[in-house]
Amino acid sequence: MMNVFHWVKSLLTQRGKALWLYRRGMRSAREHDHQAAIDEYTAAIELDGVPVDVKAMALFNRGLVQMAAGNYGKSVEDLEKVAAMEDAPENVKTMARQKLVKRESRRKNNV
Repeated sequence: MMNVFHWVKSLLTQRGKALWLYRRGMRSAREHDHQAAIDEYTAAIELDGVPVDVKAMALFNRGLVQMAAGNYGKSVEDLEKVAAMEDAPENVKTMARQKLVKRESRRKNNV
């Protein structure tokens, strides 16, 4: 019972709401429901007062889903935003840069 209370209470914080949306996006991405994942990540990103670490992770994951859906331009935009975020966790920024390099390499090889 106490765990349910803590879970409900966590949903009342901006971080809790953002993480809930982020996790829904992850579930939708695993199920290959690209549009639902994009919508859920977008909702997490646009939430007022979303913590920068959650925003960076949601933006990174949305970029990956955009890429999987064939929306390469939008994917690059999201990954570039993550890489440019000053306060984002360094590991998330590094992963975004790596994906951008990999995408550029693939693009050059396919031309």
